Amino acid sequence: METPPHPFLFLLLLCLFHFAESQSFIGVNYGQVANNLPPPSETAKLLQSTTIQKVRLYGSDPEIIKSLANTGIGIIVGTANGDIPSFASDINFAKNWINSNVVPFYPASEIIIITVGNEVMTSGDQNLMTQLLPAMQNLESALNSVSLSGKIKVSTVHSMAVLKQSEPPSSGSFNPAFGDMMKGILGFLKSTGSPFAINPYPFFAYRSDPRAETLAFCLFQPNSGRFDSGTQIKYTNMFDAQVDAVRSALNRMSFNDVEIVVAETGWPYKGDANEVGPSIDNAKAYNGNLISHLRSMVGTPLMPGKSVDTYFFALYDENLKPGPTSERSFGLFKPDLTPTYDVGLSKSSQTPSTPNTPVAPSPKSTPLWCVPKDGISNAQLQAALDYACGRVDCSPIQQGGACFEPNTVASHAAYAMNLLYQTAGRNSWNCDFSGTAKLTSRNPSYNNCIYPSG
Repeated sequence: METPPHPFLFLLLLCLFHFAESQSFIGVNYGQVANNLPPPSETAKLLQSTTIQKVRLYGSDPEIIKSLANTGIGIIVGTANGDIPSFASDINFAKNWINSNVVPFYPASEIIIITVGNEVMTSGDQNLMTQLLPAMQNLESALNSVSLSGKIKVSTVHSMAVLKQSEPPSSGSFNPAFGDMMKGILGFLKSTGSPFAINPYPFFAYRSDPRAETLAFCLFQPNSGRFDSGTQIKYTNMFDAQVDAVRSALNRMSFNDVEIVVAETGWPYKGDANEVGPSIDNAKAYNGNLISHLRSMVGTPLMPGKSVDTYFFALYDENLKPGPTSERSFGLFKPDLTPTYDVGLSKSSQTPSTPNTPVAPSPKSTPLWCVPKDGISNAQLQAALDYACGRVDCSPIQQGGACFEPNTVASHAAYAMNLLYQTAGRNSWNCDFSGTAKLTSRNPSYNNCIYPSG
């Protein structure tokens, strides 16, 4: 007679499965403009040790695609801008490309999207721009000819410069110069169920407005926020503001049901002496806080309760890229496969340990709460309070709530800080608030005001 599985083992496997599923929105860009990258087989092992569930390639390297077979990792493959005229004018070119770059590998290698070119609409090349849609249509037809239409989506990637206006987010609109070309592309995406792919970089926004307040807004750190009078929403971070500006632009053209994918976003950890913003601390803050933000599933104000698929730039530095040092310093991992800095992507730091036999978590583990440090000014606490309440339900500290009294900034900030820490993942970086908070094992609950804990 077969021994039934131990109930804890079943529960552990269920938790691990749920965890893996819940991370499906975290991806990474795998660029290859370098001469020191590890073999694709080693990269595949690295990715499997992380919570990264999707990889975007700029081309269709068969060795990389094969190395990701049977890993469950979704793959975006790309076509070069220079091939767009051939795709647009010759259906057989598109069919041959699909038969060479997709059919031999699918479905063992889980190709999910083909991106046609990169930032074509803002390239200034009118010829490429007008041929982009026909190229996408021919690739869709080529997929259909091998019964893969619908299983693999066809899209293209845009820079934020396709927007004429993005501030405030509710005013987001596409540059009218793109006119019918953009309308045609959006119509194609809607009819095929394909996503609109965009490259928002708060780093570039900070570079053009290098104030301390802007940096905090870009890094998901406590700040006074930016009020959108069109929606009465106060935004507490640049990422949400940029993505919602794209959402507004799509809605303005009546493409409300076209989903958004963030094809690239990141922050460089090193730059030249004259560059504003690159540093290990800033890169770790941006990427780490964005990962926590995505994992919280809070979404953006215009797309609540769902995290958009977000591909971080980049897996490795690309040491042959031209330009300033920052261009070669976005890598989350070094060529020796060690993290450049820790943003909590390792499975071992996120899931229960799994030695030979599962070990149940100790029921006696000490719960922790996140509270303000001593000696923090009311101004700093108010910034933390505003930031936290932009992401969690602060009704208990509003008038009539169980935690409204004592009606002080310090008391209200303590409740909000802790609630955000508990809901965002209980990682140490979720209780930082620009150095104003700390973890404590002393329960701060009082009377009917209950502070949640792990």
